[in-house]
Amino acid sequence: MFLDLFYGLRESGVPVGMQEWMMLVEALKKNLHGSNLMSFYNISRSCLVKSEAYFDAFDRVFARTFHGVEGELSASEELLDWLNDPKNFDGLTDEQRAALEHLDADELMRRYWETLEEQDERHDGGGRWVGTGGHSPFGHGGEHPTGIRVGGQSQRRSAMKVAEDRRFRDYRTDATLDIRATKLALKKLRNLTRQGPSDELDLDESIDETCRNGGEIELVFRPERINNVRLLLFMDVGGTMDPYYEPVSRLLTALHEERGLRDFKAYYFHNCIYEMVGTTADLYRKDAVPTADVLRRLDERWKCLIVGDGAMHPAELMQERGNINPRYESDTRGIDWLWRIAKHFNRSVWLNPDPKQVWDTNQTTRAISTLFPMYPLTVDGIADAVGSLVGAKPQGPKLH
Repeated sequence: MFLDLFYGLRESGVPVGMQEWMMLVEALKKNLHGSNLMSFYNISRSCLVKSEAYFDAFDRVFARTFHGVEGELSASEELLDWLNDPKNFDGLTDEQRAALEHLDADELMRRYWETLEEQDERHDGGGRWVGTGGHSPFGHGGEHPTGIRVGGQSQRRSAMKVAEDRRFRDYRTDATLDIRATKLALKKLRNLTRQGPSDELDLDESIDETCRNGGEIELVFRPERINNVRLLLFMDVGGTMDPYYEPVSRLLTALHEERGLRDFKAYYFHNCIYEMVGTTADLYRKDAVPTADVLRRLDERWKCLIVGDGAMHPAELMQERGNINPRYESDTRGIDWLWRIAKHFNRSVWLNPDPKQVWDTNQTTRAISTLFPMYPLTVDGIADAVGSLVGAKPQGPKLH
């Protein structure tokens, strides 16, 4: 099986050599994987993959090689087969929706595991089993105010948890299509100030001083003009942000190429910022960074730009242990982390890719807009957001 992984990667174009393979073998000898499939996945990818460009190919080969071996909280293949070809669902009436029980996160997870133990076949519709359609809290394609989505695609943006192993793509930093307009919108980030030693000749002032000295040459020097803007970027990735992969990639590409920035750092999150953010779209699996450490390292002079649609189940934002991924719940609410970020930096803004006319229809988006000035993810919106970040006028109160 392990050799199938090696040759499968080679056949899929992943440049794996004997040196990388022996590194993996040595890691297994030292039991660094802990006899755990997810840890083995992480160790294998760390040893065998040299560039994030091959992450998708590695995932496909790994899944094919170890087909049928379940990860820690992943939905089984049998369950996902049951959830194929979902039954059509027209939605609930207001009265039916109001009658549904609202479950907290702990009760929701307990009932989910109990239901899986009892269930032995596919179900469509109804309100109890893991299935499609209907008003069961478990499955997809239906509707429930506090549910777990298993398989399928997000439709109503109302799931409190997801019970599958979610893999997201890093936003590209080499996107080129339509990027010129994005770069132009970011020009205001070039906020030049004079700092450092006075080693640049000020020609105009030297001429004036020479004239005032009756022709005796007087050279005047001044500090060099440099861009003093330090920018921190947080990006929502996966789920409802998937349709906006290209515009966010263009923005990230333009920021990476904006060489005038004094410093630039970028992190990923999913739906809401919690205790950890990721340096890649793997979020918690690779190079995760405590959010508190980010705030400690970066002082209030940094400009903070957050990109996301703000659309999530209200529990994710407003309740303790609201993280949609049940493995990474904590007692600090998402809204509290956003409040800390807004309070920490002198200037921060939020770019929203959703159409502006739908912002007020979403409860969580409205709440976030009370903490951050919110702008659309368009060329004009980016220009306005950058103007707010570097403008001379204060942003005004944003914390309520």
